Amino acid sequence: MKQQDLHAIWYGSQAPGPVLVALSWLFRPLSWLRRLLYRSGLLPQGRLPVPVVVVGNITAGGTGKTPMVHWLWQRLTEAGLRVGVVSRGTGGQGALHVVRPEDDPAVVGDEPLLLARRGVAPIMVGRDRLAAARKLCEQQSLDLILSDDGLQHYRLPRQFEIILLDGLRGLGNGRLLPAGPLREPPARLQQADEVVSNSAHVAGVMANLMTLVAGDLCAVAEPERQQRLVDWQGRRVHAVAGIGNPERFFLGLERLGLEVVRHPFDDHHAFAENDFAFEEPLPVVMTEKDAVKCQAFARPDWYYLPVHASFSAAFAEQLLDRLQHLDPAKRKKVFL
Repeated sequence: MKQQDLHAIWYGSQAPGPVLVALSWLFRPLSWLRRLLYRSGLLPQGRLPVPVVVVGNITAGGTGKTPMVHWLWQRLTEAGLRVGVVSRGTGGQGALHVVRPEDDPAVVGDEPLLLARRGVAPIMVGRDRLAAARKLCEQQSLDLILSDDGLQHYRLPRQFEIILLDGLRGLGNGRLLPAGPLREPPARLQQADEVVSNSAHVAGVMANLMTLVAGDLCAVAEPERQQRLVDWQGRRVHAVAGIGNPERFFLGLERLGLEVVRHPFDDHHAFAENDFAFEEPLPVVMTEKDAVKCQAFARPDWYYLPVHASFSAAFAEQLLDRLQHLDPAKRKKVFL
């Protein structure tokens, strides 16, 4: 089943069929058993010499984790900490690899490459995040590791968990995968150290608010060539998004004053030039995550819209203070 069809069930009025419901009921005890095995020690967690902060979610799809990781890395680095990042590198090959700005997204994944091109370093990708974190500690002298996703990767020890929610879609229909978007039950939110809601508050959930602030448009082929967003108001464009929630991107462009022709793709879609064979000759505006996969064949009138996380000053100060005083010996227990 295509991602867009699943989203119509998870976040729309369409009811899941009996097969999805049955699989969801099977997923529940298997997920609980896995957590029990880690909590009891029958499946061991690893150990690391530095604290780990996991930025994750309990829903499938995008919630703004990568902008949050970039914000955390930037602010903690400014505070004098040596901060590394680990990621699965979804869309890449899954092998351990130090990410550099010139890397191929087909090898390292789109989100880690986005971070590397924003100046984040060091970044280690790998299917096994514990192995990635250990390798990073062997190669670098670090004070803290940020894990971009990995909330359910319980082999990776952690001292602090930040769960992000999509404020526009919330918890969807409230069902577990695959009948709904949930990887874990809503009660999992109570175990997190911080819950952050992207763009809007979710009814019934206590969370701090994250807003995404748009920058100027950057040419995909030459990111240093930029266009002022205000000059594009009223302009008709092809909007391309291969992210967890393409509609969020399209609505964002419309709120910024652009007239949007929508072209949604599945999350982490491996773009090819023929994906852009549109009949109407218009400029293309895409997400920054998609742009890293299109740079090699981008045309001059293709642009991406960078976005950056922003928080209230009070929350930012309180969060950063907590993260600078984590003890690597005090690991969080696995939630049941």
